[in-house]
Amino acid sequence: MGEQPLVILDDINLAINAGESVAIIGPSGSGKSTLLGLLAGLDVPSTGQVWLDGHSIFELDEEGRAALRARAVGFVFQNFQLLPGLTALENVALPLELAGRGDAMDRATHWLGLVGLEARRRHYPAQLSGGEQQRVALARAFAGDPRVLFADEPTGNLDARTGAQVIDLLFELNRQAGTTLVLVTHDAILAARCGRQIELAEGTLVAPAGSPQ
Repeated sequence: MGEQPLVILDDINLAINAGESVAIIGPSGSGKSTLLGLLAGLDVPSTGQVWLDGHSIFELDEEGRAALRARAVGFVFQNFQLLPGLTALENVALPLELAGRGDAMDRATHWLGLVGLEARRRHYPAQLSGGEQQRVALARAFAGDPRVLFADEPTGNLDARTGAQVIDLLFELNRQAGTTLVLVTHDAILAARCGRQIELAEGTLVAPAGSPQ
């Protein structure tokens, strides 16, 4: 900010173990989404390291980080991030096709069935409700067998009832897949369903990262 540096995160030191479910909580502006972006290698820190699936991700170039994400990471966003010109089936299949999987369409159909949307696989995002769009996003996230799933306010654009249904589905799919789950949320009920909570305030950790919740 001109000559004044803006520190978003400061001295963050934490470890997340394989198979854990972790909620990142804290007030708006505390650095939650920035931390999630750094953990996924979407943002680059001014200093520090992040290790993901055995790789020091900031020693990789942008192409290498993208390849690592394609292989090991799934994402669920508040705004769904579905491509409007593709059907539900095509949205789920696209990352698999980009990864060179020959079974992309079959796998996408399978996962849309698991989230209860096989009958709507030919519908475009504009023809789906918010809850249905988020279920498509869940199918897309899990279809690639990610080691880690990052979710940023996954119920932020949904009403309470629909959000609860989506979260039930998220945790059930996560349990079945054995994926490491890291999610950002303002929802205390959602955060409490995770095995551990990491609280941020003004860019620093409030609770020790390894403390039981």
